[in-house]
Amino acid sequence: MSAPPLDRHGRPLGSLRISVTDRCNLRCRYCMPEESYQWLPRPSLLTFEEITRLAAIFARVGVRRIRLTGGEPLLRRDLAQLIAMLAGLGVLDDLALTTNGMLLAGAAQSLRAAGLGRVTISLDTLRPDRFTALTRSARHADVLAGIAAAAPLFPRLKLNTVVMRGVNDDELTDLVEFARGYGAEVRFIEYMDVGGATDWSSDAVVSRQEILKTLERSFGGIEPIAGDNPSAPAERFRLPDGTTVGIIASTTTPFCGRCDRARLTADGVWYLCLYGETGTDLRELLRRGESDAGLEETIRRVWSARTDRGAEARLAAPGRGALYQIGALQADPHREMHTRGG
Repeated sequence: MSAPPLDRHGRPLGSLRISVTDRCNLRCRYCMPEESYQWLPRPSLLTFEEITRLAAIFARVGVRRIRLTGGEPLLRRDLAQLIAMLAGLGVLDDLALTTNGMLLAGAAQSLRAAGLGRVTISLDTLRPDRFTALTRSARHADVLAGIAAAAPLFPRLKLNTVVMRGVNDDELTDLVEFARGYGAEVRFIEYMDVGGATDWSSDAVVSRQEILKTLERSFGGIEPIAGDNPSAPAERFRLPDGTTVGIIASTTTPFCGRCDRARLTADGVWYLCLYGETGTDLRELLRRGESDAGLEETIRRVWSARTDRGAEARLAAPGRGALYQIGALQADPHREMHTRGG
């Protein structure tokens, strides 16, 4: 087997995020704020067999970590079957899922039995009224039930919180305490100017430094945790009592130099960067009968030519505003976060 490819900046391809559906049952204001959306045609979605075949080929070029995303991945029927197929490859070090948690209470046991290793649940607020305002859904209790069901089954449970100034930045301490109660780790994410974040502005971003200062005021001295996976998106910190938290600072402190992630949309378009404008249509190659060797050669060639440093480019952009407005998103649904996976 050939050595894993490196891109033009010497970065390996180690992690693949696979969106299994572009549909979602929430309308979060930082991701899907519009009233209606143009969905991918169902026949265009990759089958479980196609996803598993591509996963096996990506593993041959170095991918050892796969995360299933959406949209909301639990809207994809029989998802546990796909997880069992991926786990059955026997080549992955990490098989994870990111979910909004609304359907998780009834699915957690079957997902774990199928071979799912880790779960990350989005939780932007502990307040039901605020949840409704953020998501246009009153099902906050279902998310909490999903967390309660997942915690004993997935010991490395993580809770993701997108922090927005004047929206939920007053809940950081409460969210840490809540996560601690379940033995989970909360990860605070800077508000990003990607996909459907059409109302994004730099004024709404609560930076890594501000988050750390808030936590220090509540908990005392915080120390960074050394020795973590250098390509992981989150920096991790330890509070005085040993509780750990993570911060993903893609907006103000990009980590492009160590990024080893790529994304596969639900209809098989492979993107090398969350900010990438164009992707490679692997579904078209699959369905026209390309061999595994041919697909592997394409993946190697495309990754070896990769130069993306999208978050750094956005940081340097003059007069930075939202990446897209609604017209641009409607012109190409693949630009949406819910299509290409977060």
